[in-house]
Amino acid sequence: MTVYGSFPGARPRRLRTTPVMRRMVAETRLHPADLILPAFVREGVSEPVPISAMPGVVQHTRDTLRKAAVEAVAAGVSGIMLFGVPEDSKKDGLGTAGTDPDGILQVAIRDVRAEVGDDLVIMSDLCLDEYTDHGHCGVLDAEGRVDNDATLERYAEMAQVQADAGVHVVGPSGMMDGQVGVIRDALDTIGKEDVGILAYTAKYSSAFYGPFREAVGSSLRGDRKTYQQDPANVRESMRELALDLEEGADMVMVKPAGPYLDILAKVADAVDVPVAAYQISGEYAMVEAAAEKGWIDRDKAILETLTGIRRAGAQMILTYWATEVAQRLR
Repeated sequence: MTVYGSFPGARPRRLRTTPVMRRMVAETRLHPADLILPAFVREGVSEPVPISAMPGVVQHTRDTLRKAAVEAVAAGVSGIMLFGVPEDSKKDGLGTAGTDPDGILQVAIRDVRAEVGDDLVIMSDLCLDEYTDHGHCGVLDAEGRVDNDATLERYAEMAQVQADAGVHVVGPSGMMDGQVGVIRDALDTIGKEDVGILAYTAKYSSAFYGPFREAVGSSLRGDRKTYQQDPANVRESMRELALDLEEGADMVMVKPAGPYLDILAKVADAVDVPVAAYQISGEYAMVEAAAEKGWIDRDKAILETLTGIRRAGAQMILTYWATEVAQRLR
């Protein structure tokens, strides 16, 4: 090929020539402080219980949860999102174990707070699904449908017992209408104005939640399509966003992360509050399964997925790789 003059004049490849050059001009950077570790603690076990669909993730004992929190702090992770897994015998139609001050989640919050204090932002899942014998995120009415307003009353109680246990931030994940406002009022009523709310603003009804159901020992019958969002919709998420902010959300979240990067970008562009995204169990499982088969480079794929989520606008990422990745980044 004959080259004339300085053609081509623009050579973007000049900025890709060496690893140091590429690092210098990188537009998006991951940092340990961007990461939040979701963790499961199971009642009544003496050893961690592996989750078969999520290699490397376990249902913790109280002791191993404390150790995981210490490791997260040492790695520079910013937060931990706690999920309680009660004994099956304690599940009922109202999810009463979720509002028991001595329930497994409240005990776990106290444990972690005693272990790491304010060195880790302690977050709690505020939802009934782990504690109900039907597995739904709320109270059912006489016809078996989730009763929105009756569920809000339960969420208010959950917020108060979690705050009393020492949580820094509650994460209402049930997608009930009005949940953020009710929880804010419940917290303020007992003098817990400093407890923040991470709103699950856009939580889609996703096929990628499958491994999570094993992780929390879900008793779900049916599906959650009447309260989680339709994957086909965009404007609906923006309406939910406006409502959550009006009701007092301190932070907002998109879940799942990877399949909904377009939603994440729209949310991030629209708000002036911190934005989170949850890289959920199915996203984790796909990478681990493909890597186990030798089809992809595990470590590179993990960083690429997280960079994509960060690039789309998430300031905080909930990921089961949080501690591992934070250690690598440091």
